Amino acid sequence: MVTISPTRIGKMAFLAYLSVAVSRRPGTVNPTSVVTAFSIATSTARNAQRSFTTAATFPFGRRIGGVGLTFARQLSSVTGQTLDSSSCSSITALRTATLTQEDLATKSNVAHPAYDIISHDVVTEYGAHCTLYRHKKSGAELLSVTSDDDNKVFGITLRTPPSDSTGVPHILEHSVLCGSRKYKTKDPFVQLLAGSLQTFLNAFTYPDRTCYVVASQNTNDFYNLINVYSDAVFFPRAVSDPMVHAQEGWHLELESKEDPLTYKGVVYNEMKGVYSSPDSLLGRECQRSLFPDNTYGVDSGGDPVKIPDLSFEQFAEFHRKFYHPTNSRIYFSGDDDPLKRLELMDTYLDEFNFNPQSKPDSEIVWQSKRYTETLRQQYPYPVGEDQLPTHMVTSNWLLNDRPFTPLEELTLSILDSLLCGTSSSILVKTLMESGLGDAITGGGTSDELLQATFSFGMKGVKPEDVEKVIALVDDTLMNAANEGFDDDDIASKMNTMEFSMREFNTGSFPKGLSFMLGSMSKWLYDESPTEGLKFEEPLADLKQAIEKDGSKIFTDLLKELIVNNAHKSIIEMVPNTTLEATTIKEEEDTLSAIKSSLTDTELDSIIASTKKLKALQAAEDPPEALATLPKLSLEDLKRETSEYPIDLTRNENGSGITVARHELVSTSGIAYVNFGIDVSGVSLEDALLLPIFTRMLTQTGAGEFDMVSLSRQIGIHTGGLGGTLAMNVVSENENSVAVGSGDHMVTKLFMKGKATADKSEELFNLMKLTLTESNLDSQSKVIEMLKMSRSGLESSIQGSGHTYANMRLKSRYDASSYIEEKMSGISSLESVKSLLEAVENDWPTVLKRLENIRSTILDSSTCRDGMLLSLTGDTDVLEQIQPSVDSFLKDMPGNDSNNGGEKLMDFYKEVHPWVVQAREEMEQKNVLKDEGFIVQTQVSYVGKGGRVYEEGEEVSGSSSVVSKFLRTGYLWDYVRVIGGAYGGFCTFSPKTGYFSFLSYRDPNLSKTLDVYDGAADHLLQVADELEQRPELLETAIIGAMGEMDSSLSPDQKGWISLNRWINNESAESRQRFRDEVIGTTPEDFRVFAKRLKGLKEPSVAVISSKSAFEAAAKDGKEMNLSEVV
Repeated sequence: MVTISPTRIGKMAFLAYLSVAVSRRPGTVNPTSVVTAFSIATSTARNAQRSFTTAATFPFGRRIGGVGLTFARQLSSVTGQTLDSSSCSSITALRTATLTQEDLATKSNVAHPAYDIISHDVVTEYGAHCTLYRHKKSGAELLSVTSDDDNKVFGITLRTPPSDSTGVPHILEHSVLCGSRKYKTKDPFVQLLAGSLQTFLNAFTYPDRTCYVVASQNTNDFYNLINVYSDAVFFPRAVSDPMVHAQEGWHLELESKEDPLTYKGVVYNEMKGVYSSPDSLLGRECQRSLFPDNTYGVDSGGDPVKIPDLSFEQFAEFHRKFYHPTNSRIYFSGDDDPLKRLELMDTYLDEFNFNPQSKPDSEIVWQSKRYTETLRQQYPYPVGEDQLPTHMVTSNWLLNDRPFTPLEELTLSILDSLLCGTSSSILVKTLMESGLGDAITGGGTSDELLQATFSFGMKGVKPEDVEKVIALVDDTLMNAANEGFDDDDIASKMNTMEFSMREFNTGSFPKGLSFMLGSMSKWLYDESPTEGLKFEEPLADLKQAIEKDGSKIFTDLLKELIVNNAHKSIIEMVPNTTLEATTIKEEEDTLSAIKSSLTDTELDSIIASTKKLKALQAAEDPPEALATLPKLSLEDLKRETSEYPIDLTRNENGSGITVARHELVSTSGIAYVNFGIDVSGVSLEDALLLPIFTRMLTQTGAGEFDMVSLSRQIGIHTGGLGGTLAMNVVSENENSVAVGSGDHMVTKLFMKGKATADKSEELFNLMKLTLTESNLDSQSKVIEMLKMSRSGLESSIQGSGHTYANMRLKSRYDASSYIEEKMSGISSLESVKSLLEAVENDWPTVLKRLENIRSTILDSSTCRDGMLLSLTGDTDVLEQIQPSVDSFLKDMPGNDSNNGGEKLMDFYKEVHPWVVQAREEMEQKNVLKDEGFIVQTQVSYVGKGGRVYEEGEEVSGSSSVVSKFLRTGYLWDYVRVIGGAYGGFCTFSPKTGYFSFLSYRDPNLSKTLDVYDGAADHLLQVADELEQRPELLETAIIGAMGEMDSSLSPDQKGWISLNRWINNESAESRQRFRDEVIGTTPEDFRVFAKRLKGLKEPSVAVISSKSAFEAAAKDGKEMNLSEVV
């Protein structure tokens, strides 16, 4: 469940539904996903494109001028570049469907007596047939989108503008999913997580709306999910049961009169975690400053100081006022029966009459641009005593107080990209090269709400440089308005946008959900939902305007919306070393005063309420309540593992290079190219430079091109080009299901790119150029990159501490995980700081190391044996690009086997050289110890882990069923529901035998560790229960199977297929694992529980505040402490 803040400019972190395993991102050095009940999901594409930002990314990106434009930012690859517009026209995304347009038109032409048809429309850009209905009795609007997409999506969106910062829309979003009229369990949401085949299951709170969304590829499952969500939204238990508000929102907790009174609640603790982040504090104040008069000026997520002001009566009234069907927008998309959609929703909507006040009461009032002079405000943010006392400063503008035309929306989108879309864009480049700060704040345009804003500034600014940053932002914008933009720059950014819109590559994220979010940009504000999905007409108009007047259309808009716009604010965040302690003290004083004012009778009442709530939270749902939930059966499961094609040619054309082809039915005219080169010859010490080296390949210029012109060349000719590191732990035996040693790895630097087939030659040429001729002598650029990396790591450790705790834990048990943690974990922060100092003070030495990396990986005697070219495309694409492939293989550096080329070591049989070095370091450091990492935060991220299987022991597929059952049952109940954390979960890796417990935004530390220690005994009890109630076991199996399958884009299929081959995994071993999942028994639970009870060499890693560690030490849980942020 998610709160979405536009003040973070579309880079929004959200807590996902039960996330996929790390193995879904095979071979990456810096995996961000873990197997969790709630895990932070971030969009690496958007973060990579705007690598100068530090905030996390919401997977949909922000909407800019239509659904296609939503993906223009999110779906660009590392450099955020695309190809020329003439080539874009060859992309035919969504037009290679199994159903013809005539079939879809016929299928979508459905009437139902309970509904009026408002409009029919075809979004020709994506071949989507859309019918907008209005339910006659209730007034609810329903958009039915017919396509051949089997990943079906349903959503209910309601306008929910808050009038204060108590967080009522956010708390209600959590609470409505805690039981309903038909579905009697205390938490149907988690039961769906545990036992459905959902591909998406979540809810979002925006500043002005709340969305409830489900998706599934299984039709029966899809309608089950719809029924549960619809009943929850319109008939929730929460509005009649104050205990739900207390659990999800806030309550006073007291177990005895001698104890201190405390605040507890899931949302309360979530928002304390959110506002422990300086970036979140800055974003909140930026938004508030621009919207003094309307709902956007308050905090829909909830200010922890204000959340306790929300009464149950206000909470219930908010639902009554805004959760009426008349105020709803209901959405369907996919290949299911459109008539069934209407029939199903009528069963819920028919119980309501039209409410004439519902829509007027929820209308979003426009904020007028009424400032006549800049509003200047200053706020504190928490820092540690050892941190540099730097400031954060952001300039903000409210861009419009009237609706934009489609052309204006698109023009603003391109303008935003010209100003700050990439590291070479004028505003980013100028500020970062100034050296006045460490990283960018704000990040540009946010326009997913009624009114758009623009924010930009810097963090890591010395106090004396704050005014310089403010002036530099203004001067740069003024200069851009006066001087205009280069034709090549405009062409590059236009092509970036157009490629992304036409490709419409959402990865495993449901396309239908992206459609829904795009439609809401208009529909929510009583305009046509389909108008928010179209781009052809405004794109043609914009191209015509550019052809006529060049950059004038952009400079005119820049002057109107920003340069000559007086509705502006400047927010400065000032470091405060005592803010965290002061905040804690203020809360304690408030609670102490409350307690002092209470009578003994009132205290007894709170104690009784505390006991009652905990008893309810700990109680199991009775069988009759569980029976109300709709269920699938094992017969609904797909028994076969999904396999993706791979055709290998070793030593193609005598080049010494291996080529892997992944031929798919259709890739819409696009070739997806991954070129890997072995990096095992680089020493482990220099391997720490590989992340920055990889970024330099496309960001510092190459050959005759400087950084700006290279970026534009990539934009003009390709659909994106960038580098990534891959560290695959591989198996000696492809059929093995035993825990490996971790000694065998394949380590490669991959250049990943995409282009239409007719531009493949340019893509291959740019790959070769960046690999062989990138400008490594770029001291100032490396300093910028390292400062941004340092800032990003500090923010990430503070906000996503569970990820770093898990990496630290894993690093104690095998060498490959130790290497991963050195390169991307907490240790990497110190490495970045040390490297930054070296670059500033001894650049020649660092440059020599970078040059040595390139000469090592391109060593003529061995490099071709370590090269791997992976091509994903349809038959026509692969045939069309073959001449370019032949030239590329011929022209790459190195000698083939006929000209002195040598073989690399056998990585599947021999110990990787990095592993040898890592083991020596692990022995010297004595890494197996309990550690605590101190950051400025009001919450904790608590981790504990160890091995449950040793090297050589076979792991059954049943382990995934048991671990998911633990996540969505015991840990959900005791860490999240009872403990009040925003997330409690576990991870298990069959390849390493490593198991970990983790929590997210947790108000507890010591108590959470106690919960972990009780998990094994709980599983033993569960095993006995499963013997008596086989339906619970079946549900657990179905839920685990749901994590094994997802809808994938063509490039993902090719990448997964490649990594399966690299990892030496056979189709037979994958099928065996799947069969074992389906065949899980209660005895498997006992076996795993006993192993968990005997966790080998367990250890702890926690990220929290100094005061939390001091409290834990009093409970006997002492750790080796170190300050991080």
